[in-house]
Amino acid sequence: MSTTNKNDQVPTLLVKDSQGSDLLCFLEQVVPLEGNEYALLTPVDTPVSLFQLIDDQDPKLIETIEKNEPILEVADVVLQEHDLRLVRSAITLTVSGELDEPEPEEIEEEDIDDESETYELLVNFRVESNEYGLYIPLDPFFIVGKLEDGEVKLVEGEEFDKIQSGIEAELEGRGLSE
Repeated sequence: MSTTNKNDQVPTLLVKDSQGSDLLCFLEQVVPLEGNEYALLTPVDTPVSLFQLIDDQDPKLIETIEKNEPILEVADVVLQEHDLRLVRSAITLTVSGELDEPEPEEIEEEDIDDESETYELLVNFRVESNEYGLYIPLDPFFIVGKLEDGEVKLVEGEEFDKIQSGIEAELEGRGLSE
Protein backbone atom coordinates (compact mmCIF):
# COMPACT_ATOMS: atom_id res chain seq x y z
CA MET A 1 0.00 0.00 0.00
CA SER A 2 2.54 2.59 -1.05
CA THR A 3 1.45 6.20 -0.94
CA THR A 4 4.53 7.48 -2.72
CA ASN A 5 2.64 7.45 -6.04
CA LYS A 6 0.16 10.02 -4.74
CA ASN A 7 -0.21 13.08 -6.91
CA ASP A 8 2.65 15.49 -6.23
CA GLN A 9 0.12 18.34 -6.30
CA VAL A 10 -1.55 17.24 -3.04
CA PRO A 11 -0.33 19.45 -0.17
CA THR A 12 1.06 17.87 2.99
CA LEU A 13 0.58 19.10 6.54
CA LEU A 14 2.21 18.12 9.82
CA VAL A 15 -0.42 17.18 12.41
CA LYS A 16 0.42 17.37 16.12
CA ASP A 17 -1.38 15.49 18.89
CA SER A 18 -1.80 16.50 22.54
CA GLN A 19 1.44 14.65 23.48
CA GLY A 20 3.49 16.64 20.94
CA SER A 21 3.95 13.71 18.52
CA ASP A 22 3.43 14.49 14.87
CA LEU A 23 2.37 12.80 11.65
CA LEU A 24 2.88 14.00 8.08
CA CYS A 25 -0.41 13.83 6.18
CA PHE A 26 -1.88 14.62 2.79
CA LEU A 27 -4.58 17.31 2.88
CA GLU A 28 -7.69 15.72 1.34
CA GLN A 29 -10.41 18.27 2.19
CA VAL A 30 -10.92 21.47 4.18
CA VAL A 31 -14.27 21.61 5.96
CA PRO A 32 -15.47 24.93 7.44
CA LEU A 33 -17.63 24.25 10.50
CA GLU A 34 -18.85 26.48 13.32
CA GLY A 35 -16.38 29.25 12.47
CA ASN A 36 -13.38 26.91 12.37
CA GLU A 37 -11.59 25.16 9.53
CA TYR A 38 -11.07 21.44 9.85
CA ALA A 39 -8.81 19.36 7.63
CA LEU A 40 -9.59 15.84 6.49
CA LEU A 41 -6.21 14.16 6.20
CA THR A 42 -4.62 10.84 5.25
CA PRO A 43 -1.14 9.75 6.45
CA VAL A 44 1.73 10.00 3.95
CA ASP A 45 3.22 6.78 5.35
CA THR A 46 1.18 3.58 5.58
CA PRO A 47 -0.82 3.29 8.83
CA VAL A 48 -0.57 -0.06 10.63
CA SER A 49 -2.30 -1.63 13.61
CA LEU A 50 -0.64 -3.95 16.12
CA PHE A 51 -2.48 -7.14 17.03
CA GLN A 52 -1.64 -9.97 19.39
CA LEU A 53 -2.12 -13.32 17.66
CA ILE A 54 -3.57 -15.97 19.94
CA ASP A 55 -4.04 -19.61 18.85
CA ASP A 56 -7.54 -20.38 17.56
CA GLN A 57 -8.82 -16.89 18.43
CA ASP A 58 -9.34 -13.73 16.43
CA PRO A 59 -6.31 -11.43 16.58
CA LYS A 60 -6.63 -8.96 19.46
CA LEU A 61 -6.07 -5.27 18.66
CA ILE A 62 -3.57 -3.55 20.96
CA GLU A 63 -5.09 -0.07 21.16
CA THR A 64 -2.56 1.75 23.31
CA ILE A 65 1.14 1.07 23.34
CA GLU A 66 4.07 3.04 24.70
CA LYS A 67 6.49 4.33 22.06
CA ASN A 68 9.43 2.60 23.76
CA GLU A 69 7.61 -0.73 24.14
CA PRO A 70 9.98 -3.70 23.45
CA ILE A 71 7.36 -5.21 21.09
CA LEU A 72 7.83 -2.22 18.76
CA GLU A 73 11.62 -2.64 18.81
CA VAL A 74 11.22 -6.24 17.61
CA ALA A 75 8.68 -5.12 14.96
CA ASP A 76 11.18 -2.52 13.75
CA VAL A 77 13.92 -5.16 13.31
CA VAL A 78 11.54 -7.43 11.37
CA LEU A 79 10.45 -4.53 9.13
CA GLN A 80 14.08 -3.55 8.45
CA GLU A 81 14.56 -6.98 6.86
CA HIS A 82 12.01 -5.75 4.25
CA ASP A 83 13.63 -2.29 3.89
CA LEU A 84 10.79 -0.77 5.88
CA ARG A 85 10.80 1.37 9.01
CA LEU A 86 8.28 1.58 11.85
CA VAL A 87 7.40 5.18 12.72
CA ARG A 88 5.98 5.92 16.15
CA SER A 89 3.95 8.91 15.04
CA ALA A 90 0.93 10.75 16.37
CA ILE A 91 -2.41 8.99 16.18
CA THR A 92 -1.17 5.68 14.75
CA LEU A 93 1.89 3.62 14.03
CA THR A 94 3.00 3.98 10.43
CA VAL A 95 5.44 2.17 8.17
CA SER A 96 7.69 4.10 5.81
CA GLY A 97 9.40 2.60 2.81
CA GLU A 98 8.39 0.96 -0.45
CA LEU A 99 5.64 -1.55 0.22
CA ASP A 100 4.98 -4.10 -2.50
CA GLU A 101 1.56 -3.61 -4.06
CA PRO A 102 -0.16 -6.99 -3.76
CA GLU A 103 -2.22 -8.32 -6.62
CA PRO A 104 -5.93 -7.98 -5.70
CA GLU A 105 -6.43 -11.75 -5.84
CA GLU A 106 -3.46 -12.26 -3.49
CA ILE A 107 -4.80 -10.10 -0.68
CA GLU A 108 -5.77 -12.27 2.24
CA GLU A 109 -8.35 -10.12 3.94
CA GLU A 110 -9.19 -10.74 7.55
CA ASP A 111 -12.15 -9.31 9.40
CA ILE A 112 -10.53 -9.12 12.78
CA ASP A 113 -12.53 -6.85 14.99
CA ASP A 114 -16.16 -6.35 15.78
CA GLU A 115 -16.36 -3.18 13.71
CA SER A 116 -15.68 -5.56 10.78
CA GLU A 117 -12.84 -3.51 9.46
CA THR A 118 -10.67 -5.42 7.03
CA TYR A 119 -6.91 -5.72 7.42
CA GLU A 120 -4.02 -7.24 5.53
CA LEU A 121 -1.16 -8.85 7.44
CA LEU A 122 2.12 -7.05 6.75
CA VAL A 123 4.47 -8.97 9.10
CA ASN A 124 4.19 -11.19 12.12
CA PHE A 125 6.79 -11.85 14.80
CA ARG A 126 7.33 -13.32 18.26
CA VAL A 127 8.25 -11.53 21.47
CA GLU A 128 8.99 -13.94 24.29
CA SER A 129 6.16 -16.50 24.09
CA ASN A 130 3.62 -14.22 22.36
CA GLU A 131 3.00 -13.75 18.65
CA TYR A 132 2.13 -10.34 17.19
CA GLY A 133 1.24 -9.00 13.78
CA LEU A 134 1.32 -5.61 12.11
CA TYR A 135 -1.72 -5.23 9.88
CA ILE A 136 -2.55 -2.61 7.26
CA PRO A 137 -6.16 -1.39 7.40
CA LEU A 138 -7.68 -1.78 3.93
CA ASP A 139 -10.35 0.82 4.67
CA PRO A 140 -9.28 4.46 4.19
CA PHE A 141 -7.60 5.91 7.28
CA PHE A 142 -8.78 9.50 7.78
CA ILE A 143 -7.62 11.95 10.42
CA VAL A 144 -9.34 15.20 11.37
CA GLY A 145 -7.20 18.20 12.24
CA LYS A 146 -8.12 21.75 13.20
CA LEU A 147 -6.38 24.49 11.23
CA GLU A 148 -5.33 27.35 13.49
CA ASP A 149 -2.46 29.83 13.40
CA GLY A 150 -0.78 28.04 10.50
CA GLU A 151 -0.67 24.73 12.38
CA VAL A 152 -2.80 21.61 12.33
CA LYS A 153 -3.81 20.19 15.69
CA LEU A 154 -5.28 16.71 15.94
CA VAL A 155 -8.96 16.73 16.85
CA GLU A 156 -9.45 13.99 19.43
CA GLY A 157 -11.71 12.90 22.26
CA GLU A 158 -14.74 15.02 23.12
CA GLU A 159 -13.92 17.69 20.54
CA PHE A 160 -13.96 15.05 17.78
CA ASP A 161 -17.25 13.61 19.08
CA LYS A 162 -18.83 17.11 18.93
CA ILE A 163 -17.82 17.86 15.31
CA GLN A 164 -17.88 14.39 13.71
CA SER A 165 -21.51 14.51 12.56
CA GLY A 166 -21.12 18.08 11.24
CA ILE A 167 -18.09 17.09 9.17
CA GLU A 168 -19.84 13.96 7.87
CA ALA A 169 -22.90 16.05 6.91
CA GLU A 170 -20.71 18.59 5.09
CA LEU A 171 -18.89 15.86 3.17
CA GLU A 172 -22.17 14.14 2.34
CA GLY A 173 -23.42 17.47 0.98
CA ARG A 174 -20.36 17.54 -1.29
CA GLY A 175 -21.08 13.95 -2.36
CA LEU A 176 -17.83 12.66 -0.83
CA SER A 177 -18.96 10.19 1.80
CA GLU A 178 -19.82 6.53 1.37
